[in-house]
Amino acid sequence: MEAVVRAAQAEQWPARIAAVISNKADAGGLEFAHAHGIATAVVANQEFASRAEFDAALQQEIDRFAPDLVVLAGFMRILTPGFVAHYEGRLLNIHPSLLPLFPGLHTHQQALDAGETEHGATVHFVTAELDHGPVVAQAKVAVLPGDTEHTLAARVLVQEHQLYPRAIRLFIEDRLSIQDGLVSIAETTSH
Repeated sequence: MEAVVRAAQAEQWPARIAAVISNKADAGGLEFAHAHGIATAVVANQEFASRAEFDAALQQEIDRFAPDLVVLAGFMRILTPGFVAHYEGRLLNIHPSLLPLFPGLHTHQQALDAGETEHGATVHFVTAELDHGPVVAQAKVAVLPGDTEHTLAARVLVQEHQLYPRAIRLFIEDRLSIQDGLVSIAETTSH
């Protein structure tokens, strides 16, 4: 999230970050957002009896800000199909693997255990199927001899901080389209 905010400011995106919303009141991103003049909110999932009730409250909070795009950054909860459908085509996530390889958790260790020679990160549109939405962009890193989960994760994170802002900017510039589950990127903007 911090990389996205910094890129938006440094590159003077023709957009504004309307809010940063977390399910954890102690999330460091809330303090960062507040310090950068961005509205913040907390919708604590433990206050709700079900995932559906939490997602409904989260959706209501997000919709107060009327965003054109919802960006998941460090949000580690599975979203209900109804929530995902509400934001279809305008809900992005970044995942630390070269999807479709290694959806879910512990992706770096999975890549090491599988003997992969490259690993990376994927920005994708969110669908009801976990980590399987249409791919916007990927960044690759070599898996080096002696890599551990932590060293590999650190190199992937550097790429994530560059990849996610670039992918979001493509959306803002109206250069992304989805057809038959595939993302196309227009070469130039239609301004």
